[in-house]
Amino acid sequence: MAVLKEGSKAPQFKGVDQNGNDISLKKFLGKKVILYFYPKDDTPGCTAQACNLKENYDVLLEKGFQIIGVSTDSVKSHKKFEEKFALPFPLVADEDKKIVDVYNLWGEKKFMGKTYMGTTRTTFLIDELGIIRKIISKPDTKNHTAQVLEAWESK
Repeated sequence: MAVLKEGSKAPQFKGVDQNGNDISLKKFLGKKVILYFYPKDDTPGCTAQACNLKENYDVLLEKGFQIIGVSTDSVKSHKKFEEKFALPFPLVADEDKKIVDVYNLWGEKKFMGKTYMGTTRTTFLIDELGIIRKIISKPDTKNHTAQVLEAWESK
């Protein structure tokens, strides 16, 4: 699988969000998109990241961004996560790993001495034409909005 680079076309995908809505990247053409991949609903880092985006949601909307979260959790898990933290953006369920595979984000991870397969936390900033403008390969979960805005301005 090819490694995605800044300046390349963002791979298209289709999925279902926590409310059962069909989500596709194609629907967001003409808008700036923060497409963020995270490992697991309701874990400390993933919660910090989602809540940071939620707390700055109005600022991001004013700057023209749409936010889409993706993990391999189920629709049901996403719904519980959304409700628990009042998240205002779609969370796409990628249980079959098709989206994380096309974005080349499924791989070996290590945590506390254990090796396992999982989603690599990564954020793609995609412009109105569907081009990847920035890739944040090490998101700062507690300060993700500032990181996104700084990355976008430096594009």
